[in-house]
Amino acid sequence: MGIVNVTPDSFSDGGLYASTNDAVLQAERLIREGVDILDIGGESTRPGSIPVSSEEELRRVLPVVQALANVDIPISVDTSKPEVMLETIKAGANMINDINALQSPGALEVVADSDVTICLMHMQGRPKYMQSDPQYKDVIAEIKYFLQQRIDVVKAAGIAPDRIVIDPGFGFGKTLEHNLKLLRYLDQFIDLSVPIMAGLSRKSMLKEITGNKKGDLVYPSIAAALMAAVNGARILRVHDVKATKDALKVYNSVTS
Repeated sequence: MGIVNVTPDSFSDGGLYASTNDAVLQAERLIREGVDILDIGGESTRPGSIPVSSEEELRRVLPVVQALANVDIPISVDTSKPEVMLETIKAGANMINDINALQSPGALEVVADSDVTICLMHMQGRPKYMQSDPQYKDVIAEIKYFLQQRIDVVKAAGIAPDRIVIDPGFGFGKTLEHNLKLLRYLDQFIDLSVPIMAGLSRKSMLKEITGNKKGDLVYPSIAAALMAAVNGARILRVHDVKATKDALKVYNSVTS
């Protein structure tokens, strides 16, 4: 899954693809690199971020989805707002990637009334304050319980299991220790019987580990993505598509 942030303030590439034209050009570049899914986002959810209105998010995202509707690649929209979900699904989105796991009023109904795939993510707190002081007694057990509960809710709403993906939410209300434990024991989520998505690309945990600056996290991101794949992730949400795919090709060639 290749990331296209149509935002001025995302943590890694904020402002680089904030116009429709730049976002579409970036999507086309990722397609050339071999991306399997494009993830279009119009609201930064980095730690400390401020929410934007549905109108502003749609202004950013909808023209990009419309411009890409005819490409031969599934389009995911990274949003928690039911209004944005509804309009982008109408425009051709194939997947909703929701950090709030369809808990916003009306979101569950929008997805249930469509045929799109849904990614349910775990987040402790809200983006503005989620990194203030994350606390867990057992990070694996608590996140797994939350995701199982959300799976049960969306299945009860009529969303088939083959439309469901889960994401433990690296960096969303987690310390470095929590993130490392999640990555180490990611295979504990396999028995939830839906695909696991992992989004570790260029995240602050990699800065903490390496001491590198924000612009120097490609190699740590590839290493983290490879670890996630080894431990059970089926979808890797990344900025650097070709580099990640090359690493996976080497791994798969050795292990096949």
